Amino acid sequence: MQYLYPVDISTDEDGRHLVLFPDLPECMTDGADRAEALTEAIDALEASLAYRINYKLEIPAPSPHRGRPVVAPGAAIAAKAALYQALTAAGISQAELARRLGVDRSEIRRLLSPRHGSSIERLNDAVAQLDRRLVVGWRGVA
Repeated sequence: MQYLYPVDISTDEDGRHLVLFPDLPECMTDGADRAEALTEAIDALEASLAYRINYKLEIPAPSPHRGRPVVAPGAAIAAKAALYQALTAAGISQAELARRLGVDRSEIRRLLSPRHGSSIERLNDAVAQLDRRLVVGWRGVA
C-alpha cells in the first residue's frame, strides 16, 4: 500500500486554495496559495489517517491520481497506518501480535497510536510478524 492520495484543488471566492481528498471525505483543508494548501494537506491527511486508526475504521486505498496532485503523509504515520492495515488484513488481535513479538499488549497499542513516537525499527519488526515489509520512498511536492 502506498499512501499517495490524489487531491482536488479549487479556489474560493476569497482567493483561498481549497483542497479536497476524494478518497477521504472527512479530509479537507485550505491555504492562502497552492503551496501552503498542499503543505496543510499533509497535516490534514495525517489527521485523517490517525482518526481512522483510532476509531478502527477502514483506510481506503488511494484512487488513481489521473494528473491530479498527490499528497503523502510522513513516514511515521504511514508506518502506523501500514501496521494497522496489516493487522486488520491478517485478522489477528493486538494480543496475538504482542505474543508473537514477545512484548506486552500495551506496546502494540503504542505502536498503533498516532500520538506515540514509535521507532521505525519496532514498527518494522511488528509488520514483519504479519509477513509484510515497510518500504520508505520519497516524492517531490506536487
